[in-house]
Amino acid sequence: MQPLTLFPAQELKIANQFPQTRYQGSKAKLLEWIWWQIKNLNFNTCLDIFGGTGTVAYRFKQEGKVVTYNDYLKFNYLMASALIENKNETLTEKEVEWVLSDHSEINYPDFIEQSFHDIYFTDEENRWIDRRITNMRNLPDTYKFGIAFFALAQACIIKRPYNLFHRKNLYVRTADVERSFGNKITWDRSFDDYFKKFVLEANRAIFDNGEANQALNLDVFDAPENYDLVYIDSPYISSTGIGVDYHSFYHFLEGLTNYDEWQNKIDYDSKHKRLIPQKNVWNDKDKIVDGFDRLFKKFQDSTIVVSYRSDGIPSENELIDLLKKYKKSVAIQYYGEYKYVLSKNGTSKELLLIGT
Repeated sequence: MQPLTLFPAQELKIANQFPQTRYQGSKAKLLEWIWWQIKNLNFNTCLDIFGGTGTVAYRFKQEGKVVTYNDYLKFNYLMASALIENKNETLTEKEVEWVLSDHSEINYPDFIEQSFHDIYFTDEENRWIDRRITNMRNLPDTYKFGIAFFALAQACIIKRPYNLFHRKNLYVRTADVERSFGNKITWDRSFDDYFKKFVLEANRAIFDNGEANQALNLDVFDAPENYDLVYIDSPYISSTGIGVDYHSFYHFLEGLTNYDEWQNKIDYDSKHKRLIPQKNVWNDKDKIVDGFDRLFKKFQDSTIVVSYRSDGIPSENELIDLLKKYKKSVAIQYYGEYKYVLSKNGTSKELLLIGT
């Protein structure tokens, strides 16, 4: 396997159009390596079934593929609709200024300000979010709303310690102490500035590849079939049985997508007011093997590409055996050493399984 630094320069430049992401589990840094391994496969239609940030689906779009993005989290779906399904709509400077202004004709709610005091953001910032999401919902176009939501979500993430919503820890930002991590300057930059910055990044990313791409918001087992290639990057469960729960990590963003009903979906027993947990086979060490088996069976007529970590559940060998049940040939590629954010496991390797 060739190291990333040896990839042709013209191919490395392609990914630069996609906005930067701070999303846990993103494949942004591995994107060109993944494409290098699959670029010679014969496929035109493709499904990124655990779409996440959309970096992989976007990379397929850049190559002129007919792309379907899917993610069960609505906030991810909204951003993908703007960056992958959208062909040419952008958010104008006038529209940005309208979103960032208060309007006398709008009766602004204060749900976030009242409900999330001293948890994630300051009272002033909570008030800002209440008003911006209200304005955004009045935008005249679904894709424009998606762009605005991308900018809002990225602004919320970058102002959070660890870029997550898993703890009530506003004090980490506001305490007047020396810090061994994080960047107070980044945290204290205004939401207005970040919103404008991320709208610009999203606008620059939008293009038409000549195909009818789409974004879906479905459970993976409900996703349509009949694709030439299906890319699978499921949530990770460590060898100790601890899973990555994106619904829990980013519940605040998911709540924003259903603002009117948010109050009815909160787990009020939790200090950080997460959404009520959802059962998920991909976070259950006792069910995930069966989940992979069902998924491989569902897409057995497609080329199956699986991004995985070598130390997960199921094990690397178990996953290969499962894939071999449905595919005649299974190839495996290793990236080598790769440091995962917040991971203390230095032996884990990124691998790619390709079933044809």
